[in-house]
Amino acid sequence: MKPIRRKAATAGALAVLALGGTLAATTPASAATPTAYNGACGKGYDVIRATPIHSSQSTIPATTFVTFNKDAGKVCAVTVRTTPGTRVFMEVTLDTWPYSSGEARDSGSYTSYAGPVYKDAPDDGQCLTWSGSIDIYYNSDNGLCT
Repeated sequence: MKPIRRKAATAGALAVLALGGTLAATTPASAATPTAYNGACGKGYDVIRATPIHSSQSTIPATTFVTFNKDAGKVCAVTVRTTPGTRVFMEVTLDTWPYSSGEARDSGSYTSYAGPVYKDAPDDGQCLTWSGSIDIYYNSDNGLCT
């Protein structure tokens, strides 16, 4: 085989292997595979909590992530699907308790995530509360009190 054809054949084989790896990486996640944070809140936001949304004891179709940006003094939440797909109802909420200045909420028909929603960091004596849903499945949590 001539050198040019050999390089083309090698490049073609690598492309097939790469495509195979991509296809393998995009197959549905196993039941125990958690959702990865997608960075939707923006630069400087670090994940401080992750609340999985279970559709069964071992299947997690989405996770609600709570993130914090120290420099901005803001908290952000986003509900991310484990495996993006056709549009489905999704929701994310973020609020403070025992008193609230108003819930931050995003809901709709999405293919990969709901949100992001933002709130100021909680005042002294306040805690955060957040929730997420996908299709008919829901989960919420609270904490991160000041």
